[in-house]
Amino acid sequence: MQKRIVASEFLGTLLLVFFAVGSAVVAVEYLGTVGIALTFGFTLLALAYALGPISGCHVNPAVTLGMLMAGRIDLRTAVERWVAQFLGAIVGAALLFLLAKQIPGLETSGEFGTNGYDDRSAVGINIGGAFLAEVVLTFLLVYVVLAVTHKVAVTGFDGLPIGLALAAIHLVGIPLTGTSVNPARSFGPALFAGGAALSQLWLFIVAPLVGGVIAAYAHRLTHPFPNVLPEETEDAI
Repeated sequence: MQKRIVASEFLGTLLLVFFAVGSAVVAVEYLGTVGIALTFGFTLLALAYALGPISGCHVNPAVTLGMLMAGRIDLRTAVERWVAQFLGAIVGAALLFLLAKQIPGLETSGEFGTNGYDDRSAVGINIGGAFLAEVVLTFLLVYVVLAVTHKVAVTGFDGLPIGLALAAIHLVGIPLTGTSVNPARSFGPALFAGGAALSQLWLFIVAPLVGGVIAAYAHRLTHPFPNVLPEETEDAI
């Protein structure tokens, strides 16, 4: 096990959930949709610079799956990252839940920054529309990550387009589903929200993973030459 990589993915996902999802839980009245979208983008941008050189700052199982499908990491490394990401999301959501409980009158059941469709969507999008939206939105994120990174690690200005892409994705996706594009980000808060958030959770795990796989294949078509040799990939991870 690559302890530094696992620790990086755990910490990064924890912080993404606490700060980015936290903006939707405790500050939505002050930030609005644009503010929440920017919080997600800025948080990922900061984490990309802080943790990118260590683990690539995937902090998202869909991104890790895209990297696996693109041949940049092996299955064992992917599984280690997935475990770290989901655990990080749970701990981040637990800390956010603890904080939310200290705010009088703040409701945590049912919503808590979770994703949803039908009556849990701001525009009432149905299950098919929600699935399509999450696939396409995740496709953009994973495609950008694969396109701008030359190795597994995020270096130089790689983090800038990734953060901007996530912000743009949330500007479009928040009214539709609340924007997942990240199974771990959806999983942690749903555990504490309960109810419909849990019953609808499957879509926000499956659809982003589908989007990640499609992005990996599309990247192979548009970028047919590998960005890094196999031996360099091994060194990077």
